[in-house]
Amino acid sequence: MKKVFHFDAPRGKYHCDGAIICCFDNRFDLSLRKFLKRRGIANPDLIKIAGGAQCLASPERHTDREFLVRQIRKSIELHGTPRVLLMVHSDCGGYGGLADRFNGDARAEAEHHGRELRQAVAFVQDAISTVTIEGYFFDFDGVWEVDLGRPIAP
Repeated sequence: MKKVFHFDAPRGKYHCDGAIICCFDNRFDLSLRKFLKRRGIANPDLIKIAGGAQCLASPERHTDREFLVRQIRKSIELHGTPRVLLMVHSDCGGYGGLADRFNGDARAEAEHHGRELRQAVAFVQDAISTVTIEGYFFDFDGVWEVDLGRPIAP
């Protein structure tokens, strides 16, 4: 092999502040980084997949859920992860997009994603009871925490 880039990385045991399940849509990367910093998550285990938490709430295949739960468990086992943040975002292609799936109705989209997040949180809580589970909806104006008892709306 030929070295093409040099950097210095810490060699000590890695500890994760939170496992993050989010979509790989790059439009929300800067918002995600700033949000995680504000939430005190300096060392995240990022698990980026199309649709983010959709794969836990309404997966295309049953194995999608199993895969994500295994990844979360590995984060907990290997990195001592104390919490899991589940995320979905506005205009997600995995959900069919804001214009096509929700006819441009941002409120209907937010309510749908609130229901999806509550399902995803409940599923992970049932599968893994040793960590705190949180759910968030990203839109183009901010980040909304799902209220596990009421619908979310921006």
